[in-house]
Amino acid sequence: MWYYNIAMLINNDTIIKDDNPLIRRKSEDVVLPLKDEDRDLLMQMLKYVDDSTVPEIAEKENLRPAVGISAIQIGVPKKMTAIIIKDDEGNKLCEYALVNPKIISNSVEKACLSSGEGCLSVVEEHEGLVYRSLRVKVKAYDALKDENIIIKAEGYLAIVLQHELDHFKGILFYDRINKENPYFQLPDSTLID
Repeated sequence: MWYYNIAMLINNDTIIKDDNPLIRRKSEDVVLPLKDEDRDLLMQMLKYVDDSTVPEIAEKENLRPAVGISAIQIGVPKKMTAIIIKDDEGNKLCEYALVNPKIISNSVEKACLSSGEGCLSVVEEHEGLVYRSLRVKVKAYDALKDENIIIKAEGYLAIVLQHELDHFKGILFYDRINKENPYFQLPDSTLID
């Protein structure tokens, strides 16, 4: 049984880094219906992601910019993740508070971010391309809608979902970089700017 402080402060100092073996721990399924403490934690995670891209708040509260965070990154090995993707003006393109998300199908076609990936739990830079499926279909319980949903994602959102779900297995993005040739370009893959 996992107990945690519901009023937990989430910032750059409290996020688990990759030198902590806990980040490699596999996450457990969350019991539904969602308990209040799980919902509260997930909403705090969502608030972190939302606030982290507002420069004034981020500086004041010591937040690193993020599009997603998974519960293991704050020391809770449960399958919960919060994702917000905004446009250049700061408008939300999508927002999810996902519980027990699972990829139910994915494309054979691969894609990667041309600039590589980053992570709140990774301080050092790890250069290289991280190939993931271009399209995924994810089934999850969304705490914002209070219902089970299916997300059909392509491109950037698909990559973000796969990155966050990797955390449930203790996998970090740089585990997927080709060690011999970090910038190896897979034939017929899509580079996303």
